[in-house]
Formats: sequence, C-alpha cells, structure tokens
Amino acid sequence: MTSTILRSSTRYLFPVIALFSIFLLLRGHDEPGGGFVGGLLAALCFALYALADSVEAARRLLRVEEQQLIGMGLLLAACSGLPGLLAGEPFLTTYWTEQWVIPTVGKLKLGTPLLFDVGVYLTVVGVVLMILFPLAEE
Repeated sequence: MTSTILRSSTRYLFPVIALFSIFLLLRGHDEPGGGFVGGLLAALCFALYALADSVEAARRLLRVEEQQLIGMGLLLAACSGLPGLLAGEPFLTTYWTEQWVIPTVGKLKLGTPLLFDVGVYLTVVGVVLMILFPLAEE
C-alpha cells in the first residue's frame, strides 16, 4: 500500500508514539505502564512504519534483528535478578537507588525492577515484530 497520507502521518506519529512508549516504560514500576505496554507501543511504531513504507524499510530502521531483541531482553531480565543472588538473597530481590525527579516524567527510581522492565520491553518488541513482519510481507 502506498498512501501519501499514511506516509506523511507516519513520519510525524512515529517519534511521538516511540517517546510515549519510553515514557510508559519509565513510569511502569510505580504507576500504570511498564515494559509490556511500552513494548507494545514501540512495536506499533515499527508496524505502522512497515505499513506506510515497507517491511524492509522498517527492518532497516530497527537496525537489529527481532531474534536479537528477544535474546537481549531475556538476558537483561535474567540479569536483573543477579544482584539478589550475589547478596545472598533470593533471585529477583529488588534493589533501589534514590528517587530522582525528572521534569515531565516525574519521580524516577532506578533499580532492578527497571532493568527487568527494560528486558520485558525488548522481548515484547522482538516477539511482536517477529510475528507482524512476516504477516506484512505476505
């Protein structure tokens, strides 16, 4: 499908949706959102780009393969539980830093739950795109 309106609107919607997905990722461990919802929105960005242009162009924009995203996400989610094991506590024990106040985002606490959320985010993006890209190629 080659629609001028879809291509033009995708050029403006892509960064807005991507930024909102990152916002949901950062807010997720304290308020609604998180890695899953943010990952779905990030995958929506690339799916929209694939519809507007082509799957090859969306893959070039992604710059990594979907399987690599899944692997990186699973590795990061698993590594988020290691600080607890290294401290002699149960796997996935949470550790936090001080709260930081970031304008327009609000309070942000860095810790192992955020690492886990980033792992979920990458895994969801990889899985959804691994399903959608072959469907869009058909």
